[in-house]
Amino acid sequence: MAGHSKWANIQHRKGRQDAARSKLFSKLAKEITVAAKMGDPDPDKNPRLRLAVKEAKSQSVPKDVIQRAIDKSQAAGGEDYKEIRYEGYGPGGVAIIVEAMTDNLNRTASNVRSTFGKHGGNLGETGSVSFMFERKGEIVYPVSAGDEDAVMEAAIEAGAEDVESTADEHTIYTADTDLAEVSNALEATLGEAESTKLIWKPTTTTELDLEGAQKLMKLIEILEDDDDVQRVTANFEVSDAVLEAL
Repeated sequence: MAGHSKWANIQHRKGRQDAARSKLFSKLAKEITVAAKMGDPDPDKNPRLRLAVKEAKSQSVPKDVIQRAIDKSQAAGGEDYKEIRYEGYGPGGVAIIVEAMTDNLNRTASNVRSTFGKHGGNLGETGSVSFMFERKGEIVYPVSAGDEDAVMEAAIEAGAEDVESTADEHTIYTADTDLAEVSNALEATLGEAESTKLIWKPTTTTELDLEGAQKLMKLIEILEDDDDVQRVTANFEVSDAVLEAL
């Protein structure tokens, strides 16, 4: 089974604990605030904000939380978040990209470096692993959106690059610059997506055994638990047997 995005989807379907869900809401709200601050606070005039709001809605973030995040971007004296990407290797030589938003670069860098070091990883320089990934748009629909052929046809019509269908969902990939346009076109034919976001899609993967996968999951979980970390992507692959054991 392909790696981190599929694992994250399985975690989501199993249901999140309240504390984890609260943390997810906070991170989605931070993305909305940053997107609104960088551009127009009107989602119709700001593609990045529109995607951030769409992703928040797909994760059931309440409307009032979304609106407060937008309002916060226009308030005087608010936090000034900076976006930063960290790259490194985890257990088994798995490539990891950590995307963060922070108001304290020293704190975040120290925390990320420490987490890698304590859990069998090694933080590298920017660019040390990103060449093994492509920046893509990802749109996920439930199987109820239609059969494989119908979704493929709709995706091609909308300008998507590729579709991967499983028993659980349809995952549609786009060029990173086309995500907003393709997403809007698909919404008109297939309805609202389960998820719409920019991702790092691995071009090469590293297969892990059970022990390696357990160590990597621990590292990823601790990284994702950091309030400054928005998203963690890794290029691992595990067999169905290992996934079942996890």
